[in-house]
Amino acid sequence: MSPLATPVTFARSGKVAPTATLKSAMTERLCTYDQDNLDERGKPTPEYEHLYKVWGEGKIGVIVLGNIPIDREGLEAKKNAIIDARSPWDPVAAFKPVIAAAKAHGSLVIGQLTHGGRQVSEEVTKTPVSSSDLQCPPLGGMTFAKPRPLTVPEIDGLVKAWGYGAKVLYEAGADGAQMHSAHGYLLSQFLSGRVNQRTDDYGGSLENRFRIVKRVVEEMRRQVPDEKFILSIKINSADFSDGGLTLEESRQVCIWLDEMGLDLIELSGGTYESMAFEHKKESTKAREGYFVEFSEAIRPHIKTAKLAVTGGFRSKKAMDDAIEKGVTDIIGLARPLTAEPHLIRDMIDGKTQAARDSKMPPPLSTGASIMQIGNMSRGEPIADLNDEKVVQEIVAALTGQAPEKKQGQETSSYEKSENKL
Repeated sequence: MSPLATPVTFARSGKVAPTATLKSAMTERLCTYDQDNLDERGKPTPEYEHLYKVWGEGKIGVIVLGNIPIDREGLEAKKNAIIDARSPWDPVAAFKPVIAAAKAHGSLVIGQLTHGGRQVSEEVTKTPVSSSDLQCPPLGGMTFAKPRPLTVPEIDGLVKAWGYGAKVLYEAGADGAQMHSAHGYLLSQFLSGRVNQRTDDYGGSLENRFRIVKRVVEEMRRQVPDEKFILSIKINSADFSDGGLTLEESRQVCIWLDEMGLDLIELSGGTYESMAFEHKKESTKAREGYFVEFSEAIRPHIKTAKLAVTGGFRSKKAMDDAIEKGVTDIIGLARPLTAEPHLIRDMIDGKTQAARDSKMPPPLSTGASIMQIGNMSRGEPIADLNDEKVVQEIVAALTGQAPEKKQGQETSSYEKSENKL
């Protein structure tokens, strides 16, 4: 049997993922949003449910919903799904059909709970919060207001909000909850020695910077005492920025989390300031995974939790090799599954050996994946990023420039679709 197709049993919860694969959390932007009425933000839609129905058909071991802010103003982007106790609608009823659709064919489903912190666009809020007042620089056309440091009572409130998010997911039928502590979001901002300039119990030493993460784990377990409920984290293997979280610090945090009883640790890397979705070393290119060397440095120190590595994997051979050689327990995939939602199933069934190539310029890959998610949610053909005409049209849509057309050139399936940003 291919290592990719091997079931994975989580030691603490006893839950079994049918394959050694994970769909990493991505921004879907398919839920309700109102700029002024916070009560109308974040409710799942039929399109959101259909998206997870499609992914649920793909033999994915663990499907991660995400990312789901636990604060109506702490969004990663407009139209995020949200779990906030202040919202008037019933979140359990709203998420239950989504989770059921994703679990219909045997996948485990966990929800990623997050807060954008200083990485919340000015279009969403002019008053972001963070560990301290260090402003996030502009990125990809987005600008960010200068944040103010959270007060200790506000931290207390957010800890309870993460616990409430886990409770909602549990009651809605999810198998677990994941804290988003990677990519420069709020928990990552606390862990970073560069961004976190606090002088109280939540700043300074790594142990202090870890305090909020520790409290969130404890609160999620307090509100969901059922040990069959998976607790997980997505964490940077490193921030790749001066003064940011280092590999050594990440390893220590993973050791603490393993000792606290987490079932799943997902490794990624980078922040808005230091994107890491590329190879930092030539030595990793043949192995595909961006963070395989970091995983090799961390995994020997983890006693019970399963480790997933997300980023860079494209071929079945590289995925099988990473599992077989003990680099990771689980392969995490993101963008390849917006292009081919059933890629894992097709690999396991022998229909393909690798993800389809993409001709999309790397800086625009996230925008292109969001478009593909939109295609999937409406049952439209998925934009083929290996088709130069489609790529040209998407680049034009994302940059606001009209694509050049040669006389007699046919209209692509993307241009005919409703999926325009």
